[in-house]
Amino acid sequence: MRDLPVVLDQYKLTIVEPPAPKTREENGKQVVVTDAQGATQFVVSLFAKLQVPAGQRAPKGEEIKVTLESDPGDGFTEDMRVALIHPRINAYQIENNGRVTSGISFKAAGLAPAGPAPAPRGEK
Repeated sequence: MRDLPVVLDQYKLTIVEPPAPKTREENGKQVVVTDAQGATQFVVSLFAKLQVPAGQRAPKGEEIKVTLESDPGDGFTEDMRVALIHPRINAYQIENNGRVTSGISFKAAGLAPAGPAPAPRGEK
């Protein structure tokens, strides 16, 4: 199964690394990743943290990398809160020299602003 829809509405998503064209190494050179139709893919690093009711402590968050199927445009900067448009996950498993690595990868159609980031702790 591929491209399983995922609901991330209960998470605060904050940009850690702004969107940039996705690249991979090929013959010692960095090449831009495209989809089957030739459209450039983008990647963004986000910090995902569960939103909890006031007075409760949120569990530890996690940094995720998300492949974006289209250019998100300008204006997406570090520490900005965002929402993913049509987010999906894919499971993968890679075998390399007898070692197996598995996990999930995140993909989305794009990004949308979700409002300002909260003030850092200790500041108001």
